[in-house]
Amino acid sequence: MTRQTSQSSRVRSQKPRTAGGALAGLLGALAMSVIAGVLLTAAVTPVVALSGTATKSAVGIFESLPDHLDPGKLAEPSAIYATGADTTVYEIATFYDQDRETVKWDQISQFVKDAAVAEEDPRFYTHGGVDVLATARAVLQNAAGQNLSGASTITMQYVRNVLIQEAIAIPDKEAQKQAYEDAMRQDVDRKLKEMKYAISIEKKYPKDEILLGYLNIALFGRQIYGIESAAKYYYGKSSADLSLAEAASLVAIVNNPSELQIDVEENIPANTERRDKILGSMLSHGKITQAQYDEAIATEVTPKITPRVAGCNVAEEKFGLGHFCDYVQRYIKADPNFGDTPVEREFNFSRGGYHIYTTIDLDMQAAGTAATQATVPALMDGIDVGAASSSVEVGTGKVRSMVQNKPFNNAQDFLDSNPGFTTVNYNTDQELGGSSGFQVGSTFKPITLAEWIRTGHSVRDMVNVNSRDNVPLQSFQASCMPEGVYSYGTFDFSNDNEGIKGNQSVLTTIANSINGGIVSMQQKMDLCGTFQTAKALGIHRASDLPTDENGNFMVPTISNSSRDLSMVPSNVYAGVDEIAPITMAAAYGAFAGDGTVCTPVPIEQILDDEGNQIPFTKSECSQAIAPEVAAGVAFALENAVTAGLAGHARSSTGVPHLAKTGTTDEVKDNWTVGASTEVATATWVGNAGPVQLADGSWDRVSTMGFGNLMRADQTIWPAIMNAADARYGGQAFPEPSAAAIRQTMVSVPDVKGKSIEEATSMLEQLGFAVADGGEVDSTEAEGLSARTDPAAGSSVGLGSGITLYRSNGKASKIPDGLVGQTGNDAKSALNSAGFGSVDFTCGSGSESKPKSNKVLSVSPESGSEVNRSDTVTLALACSKKD
Repeated sequence: MTRQTSQSSRVRSQKPRTAGGALAGLLGALAMSVIAGVLLTAAVTPVVALSGTATKSAVGIFESLPDHLDPGKLAEPSAIYATGADTTVYEIATFYDQDRETVKWDQISQFVKDAAVAEEDPRFYTHGGVDVLATARAVLQNAAGQNLSGASTITMQYVRNVLIQEAIAIPDKEAQKQAYEDAMRQDVDRKLKEMKYAISIEKKYPKDEILLGYLNIALFGRQIYGIESAAKYYYGKSSADLSLAEAASLVAIVNNPSELQIDVEENIPANTERRDKILGSMLSHGKITQAQYDEAIATEVTPKITPRVAGCNVAEEKFGLGHFCDYVQRYIKADPNFGDTPVEREFNFSRGGYHIYTTIDLDMQAAGTAATQATVPALMDGIDVGAASSSVEVGTGKVRSMVQNKPFNNAQDFLDSNPGFTTVNYNTDQELGGSSGFQVGSTFKPITLAEWIRTGHSVRDMVNVNSRDNVPLQSFQASCMPEGVYSYGTFDFSNDNEGIKGNQSVLTTIANSINGGIVSMQQKMDLCGTFQTAKALGIHRASDLPTDENGNFMVPTISNSSRDLSMVPSNVYAGVDEIAPITMAAAYGAFAGDGTVCTPVPIEQILDDEGNQIPFTKSECSQAIAPEVAAGVAFALENAVTAGLAGHARSSTGVPHLAKTGTTDEVKDNWTVGASTEVATATWVGNAGPVQLADGSWDRVSTMGFGNLMRADQTIWPAIMNAADARYGGQAFPEPSAAAIRQTMVSVPDVKGKSIEEATSMLEQLGFAVADGGEVDSTEAEGLSARTDPAAGSSVGLGSGITLYRSNGKASKIPDGLVGQTGNDAKSALNSAGFGSVDFTCGSGSESKPKSNKVLSVSPESGSEVNRSDTVTLALACSKKD
């Protein structure tokens, strides 16, 4: 182990004396001797009236020094806690620059107090902060040199330690170094300052408080400060339980920690020697009996080293919370409440003694961890496999679980030989320890649905769901974009489920995740509205958008921000931006929570040592979408669970769930995102990064060739949410408004005789999807609209498909009034109408068909539009044969 230099160690070697050095030493000794003569009076009364030029000069020097020293708050470890379902509080991690645990007077063994006083300052309880006799003796001993060691009372040592701590507490490294060197100087000025401060301290605080302060502030080697941490580190027990021999052994360390700390084996003899000297002082001052002395002297110095391991690796090892711990730590270090700069925040975090109580639910965490470990290994050949799940409380943003397949470790040596561990948190944004995020696929569709409902549409409206090629970009409106952004170009898309075609309801589109339906929906809205809704829901990229060589974004965005989503049509159905799971969980929380979205927060409260609340950045909740819009989305997403592709999201206890699945191109990413009215969870399984392929290139690969990996989210998400349901329950989602679920009925207009272009425009303006039915027989001129299906005047659902037929111009109407005429007259009328082929049949009687008989019926019937080349059949009243 690396040795260290003690902040209070005695100087053991000196440079050779020079004439100048000796003279300076004598002058310093003279000044100190004179001052020593007045210190006793100065300690008792603030005004000293003395005569003599030298005396007045010395007192003037002394009185010009500052006389106030505020010990302030000592640096202490900050700890992160998790609370179990039974309210048991667990410390999951600690962080510190100085391992110190401040204790009260009655929490320290009397042996420790007596050992410190007997060896370091026997007249502690009788002097006023400065021991005049010891000072005079030290002056004479140091008269030949410039090092003024010795003569330091416990109060003066306490003062020096406070000055050192004040220096260390300066965040700026250069200023800290200068202040530390000043506090460590061994000269007359520094000694005088210690004396003046010591006298001030003695006037302000009782002796026991000064001794307590000294025992809590002293360095005991390495990063161990204070008697309590020293007792726990070196002997594995509280300072209240130290034996006489152990107490003396620890007090011995303070004299020169680097040479006397007992976690270094070769220091044991020196520590034992110093310990025995302290025991002798205790005996001579009547603090222990001869028997106690004999027993302690006979006891070997046998440490039980019990390190207080700092950092999140402990949280991973004991609770599987390493990544969550790292997230909490980074959350605080990004919080301006803890400092103006990242350096200052980190500095304060490691010294502040904060007690950080988190929001994590250990039952949900355990359920998620078990399900993840059972389905997604940390390592798989051929794929950089990843899985992550985040859960947030609806309406508060409190993070209830944070799980991933690769456990946390931030020791580089360990990571080099253990690739199944990582420092990267797949659940969060990049600056909070996360990766660059993952494409969310069809889990973005509900955002498009939210905008659909917000703009007055219904989930029962009908839309064209077919796959399409060459979709023109200009068919999408983007009012917030400069003119021309979407004025040219096309794109193709297809559906994973080609079994559902034609015009279907939006409810069916969402339940079965049909891309074509979402495209049709977006073509009736404004892209700017959809992406503004996404922004209001807090959905943003986990890392910055790529830029070109000029620093410009390569895609349109809603507000020209580096974390904005790519405002391209494919995003509304395919979720092409990389987003963190925790962001998606928070957004879906708004669908389940009346439209209120809350920023994720991992902290319940932060307390100081006195139990006072420490301010921190809490969750910010806002009304992202109207409650009626949220209810409409919830209605559709609950239907996706009960009647769609998200059936695996059903609760085992009957708690209502809403959910949406998502899969990206080539099944590289798989998602389930959903919620109850209490908790929202997002689970992602896929490629954490690219792997090298056979041809030497690097790419992310499909999850399809890796067993059941592509369906692992369907196991992990229910496991977490079932645990959430057991803990928090859940209610029915709010009833959607009538407008959100009504089927708007529209009358089909009569477009007969219109040009195809005019007829199509009339139908589309009413919200119908028009399909070309081809040519049909019609009396209208060739090329004009002949009819529609459903027919003109029919009442059909908004968005329904209408088939429009063109006239071939080859039809005529069957004349009216044919029934009752003679066969000959009826035929003449048909011939006049253009029908050249007329046939007769008996409608009654025998096979004799005199054409003078009456017509009983016509086929096709009168009024029908029939191709003039078709045969018209007249049924006659026939007579019996003779």
